Amino acid sequence: MNHTTYATGLDALAAMFTRAKAAGRAAFLPYFPVGFPTYDESLDIIEAMAAAGADGFEIGVPFSDPLADGPIIQAATQVALENGVTVQRCLDAVRELRSRGVHQPMLLMGYLNPLLAYGPDAFAEAARSAGADGVIVPDLPPEEASLVGDACARHGLALTAFLAPTSNAQRVALVAERATGFIYVVSVTGVTGARSALPPGLEDFIARVRAQTDKPLVLGFGISQPEQARRVNPLVDGFIVGSALVKAGQSGIHSVRDLAASLRAALDD
Repeated sequence: MNHTTYATGLDALAAMFTRAKAAGRAAFLPYFPVGFPTYDESLDIIEAMAAAGADGFEIGVPFSDPLADGPIIQAATQVALENGVTVQRCLDAVRELRSRGVHQPMLLMGYLNPLLAYGPDAFAEAARSAGADGVIVPDLPPEEASLVGDACARHGLALTAFLAPTSNAQRVALVAERATGFIYVVSVTGVTGARSALPPGLEDFIARVRAQTDKPLVLGFGISQPEQARRVNPLVDGFIVGSALVKAGQSGIHSVRDLAASLRAALDD
């Protein structure tokens, strides 16, 4: 039996970035929603991506009005809701994945309303107990971060915050101050979704944020292909792929695992 102990919470994320940096690459964090195409299949898919070399996970908590997400993830999370997935079922999923030996950091990615309905402190306590390491809330502005952030801090969970290309210096400074774990750098103005090319000016945007903080930067929105992963690899500490993997999920676990493996392999080229 494997008795290896792994760091948890903020320490787990710090260790993940340290390992990736030591290997000369960015960390690869796939997003996948609990409950799509079914509850059991979503867990099998996440477990398969863990075996394929993912460094950490954004575990999607389905919500009826996912304003940051494009049509692929919107459709998938709607299926998950129809499959009866709740916040509690997402916590159960994290616990189950831990029991299966998935040791990578897991961040629960969900919207503010369900977390407030659950109760921020109760949610943070339950998330940590289940084995989650952090929380990502796209519709929680940094000015209101204490709504969830205080509870996360009490229970040792990371609470990331977002920056977009439109963020000015004051906004960058505020997010750099409030975010814990890492800063989620959005590559485009718009919603999630696979794109054929990364936007011009991405390097300048990243450099502008880097100049104001030494916290890890994780890039998301639009990365879907190994070549794009290769391009962002030297720019950031990590990157998230969601829509492309969720789309692959329509074709089954093998398609998701193969895409995840190719994205991870691109970092070693």
